[in-house]
Amino acid sequence: MYDYIKGRLSKITAKYIVVEAGGLGYILNVANPYSFSDQMNQDIQIYLHQFIREDAHLLYGFHDEDEKAVFLNLISVSGIGPTTALAIIAVDDNEGLVNAIDHSDIKYLTKFPKIGKKTAQQMVLDLAGKFIEVPQENGKVAKTVSAGNEQLEEAIEALLALGYKASELKKIRTFFEGTNETAERYIKQALKMLMK
Repeated sequence: MYDYIKGRLSKITAKYIVVEAGGLGYILNVANPYSFSDQMNQDIQIYLHQFIREDAHLLYGFHDEDEKAVFLNLISVSGIGPTTALAIIAVDDNEGLVNAIDHSDIKYLTKFPKIGKKTAQQMVLDLAGKFIEVPQENGKVAKTVSAGNEQLEEAIEALLALGYKASELKKIRTFFEGTNETAERYIKQALKMLMK
């Protein structure tokens, strides 16, 4: 599995970009290839997700880790493949997406390409409360943890990976705001609180 690639952006097409690293040109499927236009022939870092099918090994690229996280959440839903997830991300309205999922706005979700009513309902069922991020003014998704407490952010992410919902972790975040502990101690204390 890959996390990211660093290399020179050597080609932009309507469906993908090519990043040259170590003498190889990697085809990266991205939501909007032309959003990389100002970086043509420059060294860039792209976050990756590898998708393996019977007939192909594909790489999907993302501007940042938040965009990748949204993509991974989307493809976890039955009925949403990587191409559809990229189409949803390309709309660049993560704020609207998260709000629609958390508020069961089926009408909004069916506006995305290849998303019917049944798939929209499945999105709500599978993803409601799972986005730990909240929208910023520019429409991109950002972590709710303040930038100054990386240990708390890591602990929250670990708790999410354990299966706790973002809505459950809001009280944990509020409780620990302004404190200074290691991620391990935050996790242990949070688990005690969640088990009560």
